[in-house]
Amino acid sequence: MKFLELFKPKPAHLTIESYGQTSSGASEQQVQSTIQWLLASLMAAGYFGNSHIIWYNIDNPDPSLERLIKKLAKGREPVFLYRCGGRAPSPPNGHCWRMMDEHPSMRIYQLEVRDS
Repeated sequence: MKFLELFKPKPAHLTIESYGQTSSGASEQQVQSTIQWLLASLMAAGYFGNSHIIWYNIDNPDPSLERLIKKLAKGREPVFLYRCGGRAPSPPNGHCWRMMDEHPSMRIYQLEVRDS
């Protein structure tokens, strides 16, 4: 079995694509500490691929970010949202936002497929 493991593709390095942070109103310190926490959480979970975080302020909606969320929901990479306003945006059909209560801000959500 170990011999076959040599031929398995190595996982890509961990990346977090960030969207909307400049228009969200999030401070540089919020962004930095959240990204660091998310990196550590993904590594602790053994995930080393691509992921995405969207900085979204419902009080200052951005239609391009809403379209991006729908597009990312079709993929297989983790999608996270940092809620900068009073509530999270509506999730795409068939999905839900799960609050990641492990983070002290109570503002990070993960996009998940809704159980039927």
